[in-house]
Amino acid sequence: MKRLWMAFVAGITAAIIAIVLHLLHVVDVEVLFTIVLVLLSLLLFRDLRRESHDEHLGEAVNQIKGGVKSIELSLEAPAAVLVGPRYLRSESRRFVETARGEMVWFNVCFLMFKRQEIFDLLLKPAIENPLVRSIQFISDESENELWEANMLSKIRECDGSGKVLEPRWRTLPQTVSFILAETEHKGQTEALQSFWGEPFMARTVDKQVP
Repeated sequence: MKRLWMAFVAGITAAIIAIVLHLLHVVDVEVLFTIVLVLLSLLLFRDLRRESHDEHLGEAVNQIKGGVKSIELSLEAPAAVLVGPRYLRSESRRFVETARGEMVWFNVCFLMFKRQEIFDLLLKPAIENPLVRSIQFISDESENELWEANMLSKIRECDGSGKVLEPRWRTLPQTVSFILAETEHKGQTEALQSFWGEPFMARTVDKQVP
């Protein structure tokens, strides 16, 4: 390619010299035509080489696209996704808004719903989601007082509150909780799972906890 460019520059230089000599009546017009034809041939040869290069480049790009597509198709969705603090609220909201069918809320801490902001973010959208048929809490017996004093009044103010069933009171371990429901993604069952206890969670409302 470098040699072709050098020849092209040399041809242009020769053409300029030939034109000057022709104007001085030193070079005949046939010589000038010959130089012009050589220059046109060089230009045509350069364009042909560039077109061939572009075709090879296009084929390589198409092969890369095909390879990336086959890799994407072969990948499977992960069975579990870790949700960090930055995305916890948005992911929780997405989950309750795309849920459908029967929802099960297992061992969920009612203390966090003391703040209206958290209730409106997480539970209210689930209650008012028309695709959710029922909401069943399976809760520890120690949560009964919070249910009566704090939860019932907020739930009754929501549209669709009748779908919220009476909690099933059990003695549950204070280590794990989850929300279970079908989702819009191919009707699969999905769980939003949380781990209790430090360093994951703490039972507090009035102060910031990492």
